[in-house]
Amino acid sequence: MLLGLFAGCGGEGAGSQAFPVPGERGSHLVVEVLNASGKAGLARTGTRVLRQAGIDVVFFGNAGAGIGTLDSTRIVVRRGTAAVGEQVRAALKVGKVVVELDGARLLDVSVFLGADFAPRLDFHP
Repeated sequence: MLLGLFAGCGGEGAGSQAFPVPGERGSHLVVEVLNASGKAGLARTGTRVLRQAGIDVVFFGNAGAGIGTLDSTRIVVRRGTAAVGEQVRAALKVGKVVVELDGARLLDVSVFLGADFAPRLDFHP
């Protein structure tokens, strides 16, 4: 009987996905998003924007006290070239790309969201 309940859940678009899967259509970027703006909830919003663009965000939260409050978003490339940072910049539609290679970090890019990051997201329940 339970099988009958789940049989109707597939629908017409059961194989399609609402958002792209990271790495499905090209390179797989691993990113952290840190709020350095002082505005509450900005890291979560930035994470949603990047994930909708198919970028894998493995951590989000507040930037440490050493960063302070930033007026403008900074996209720091940890592995790869500036082109990796430009992919993230294109998704965020804001930010300056800086290359500071750091092999000790297990990610490609660190995003420090500044006060200039103010996207308008589609409603999502």
